[in-house]
Amino acid sequence: MKRRKKRVFLRENRRFFNYLLTFASRFKNGSITEEVQKGWRPGVNTSKVSQQNKGIMPKVKTNSSAKKRFKVTATGKITHQKSFKRHILTKKSTKRKRGMRIDGVVAKSNMNFVQRLLRLK
Repeated sequence: MKRRKKRVFLRENRRFFNYLLTFASRFKNGSITEEVQKGWRPGVNTSKVSQQNKGIMPKVKTNSSAKKRFKVTATGKITHQKSFKRHILTKKSTKRKRGMRIDGVVAKSNMNFVQRLLRLK
């Protein structure tokens, strides 16, 4: 092995060793395999507290993009802005553009999906 390659090899091993030392508190008696077999990964909390809370439901968050794009009417319908009204409007007829001003209603086939995004279901 050439001297230069040997230096690079040692440097890379030193990085890996330092990486393992940062997580040394997780390993009992220097045994890495035991923790890895249990599914431990760096940065993932596998403490007893997180294992106890597995039965608790997660926080319910509305999808951020969906709440900006859809509105729920008083009757429970979900409306959305119509597409193709942002640019290249010169070739579209006035009647077509006027029709795009009116909010569209979400189709029955997509209703379940949109309701789930908005946490209505």
